[in-house]
Amino acid sequence: MALTPYEHPFTRFQRDLERFFNSSFPQLFSWTPERFGTPRMDVHETDREVIVHCEIPGLERKEDVTIDVDHNVLSISGKIERHYDVKEEQTHHQERYFGKFHRSLTLPADIDESSIKATYRNGILEIRATKKNPPQRRRIDVEFH
Repeated sequence: MALTPYEHPFTRFQRDLERFFNSSFPQLFSWTPERFGTPRMDVHETDREVIVHCEIPGLERKEDVTIDVDHNVLSISGKIERHYDVKEEQTHHQERYFGKFHRSLTLPADIDESSIKATYRNGILEIRATKKNPPQRRRIDVEFH
């Protein structure tokens, strides 16, 4: 019997609502947490691995980002530094994000945590992890005395 991944009943509703408001009124909702402090992610799954691409432009050192995995929950956090001073009253328009960021998500498959590899190139953090082999069915012999 195959197991079906659990999705909270309101998850699809929330996604549909966000998609509606972001596509219908993009300027009105351009300030949402999705843009500030929450990096955008793509999650892919192959037969052998789970692959996550996370948009984090502006990182300069590996010490600026932390990746944790706990019980199949991937957490990415860090800080993007601004290297110039701008006073609030001088800002006319700001779309680039500076400051702390954090994102957590449950991975779509069980992974071997020791296999995780992360690379950062051109503003994209790529995380790859090998999937655990699914438990094999096993027959247990009964000892009779």
